[in-house]
Amino acid sequence: MRALRRLSARRRRPIAAVLAGLAVACVLLAVRTPDGVEVLAAARDLPGGRLAASDVVVVRLPPDTVPAGAYAPGAPVSGRVLAGPLRRGELLTDARLLGQGLFRQALAGQSAGGGPGASAAEPGMVATPVRIADADAARLLSPGDVIDVLAAFEDGPFQARTVAQEVRVVARPPGRTDGGALLVLATTPGQAAQLAQAEAQGRLSVTIHPH
Repeated sequence: MRALRRLSARRRRPIAAVLAGLAVACVLLAVRTPDGVEVLAAARDLPGGRLAASDVVVVRLPPDTVPAGAYAPGAPVSGRVLAGPLRRGELLTDARLLGQGLFRQALAGQSAGGGPGASAAEPGMVATPVRIADADAARLLSPGDVIDVLAAFEDGPFQARTVAQEVRVVARPPGRTDGGALLVLATTPGQAAQLAQAEAQGRLSVTIHPH
């Protein structure tokens, strides 16, 4: 009988070890991080404007579906400004926030658009905010659109003139409409100076180039 008990005990030890190993494996599988990459997305439909921490959520995507410029959890996006509306669940990327990423994208489009001197002017271009008198006209525009900016003057030898040709819209920040609408344009420093002077002396309007 003692021999049988010893034999039974020897057999139980490997079985117990196997069961313990299976239990550990199950625990590891339960806590293992699912495959994918965590990125930030809109927590709800956002109209634009300044982001709050509650405006974004963390989502997990397959690595090959994550676009360039996506933000990882912990990225300092709170307080940044959206260039336009964002739908719930839409990923937050540098192309959707005011800043270098969006401006680089506009400059690339400006150069590819083939406007007068676009390629030569690209290294010295700046982001220029201007206020358009007609807020309804400004609402027709989206980042990437190419426009001409005209200024209408009450005094002077002419009533209106073009002050900037074939400039690209970088952003259309949300805001009040009683005093027009704000646009951010990719311009040369010379165009920026002309726009500032024209805005101080008259009312700005736009014409839109077809895509």
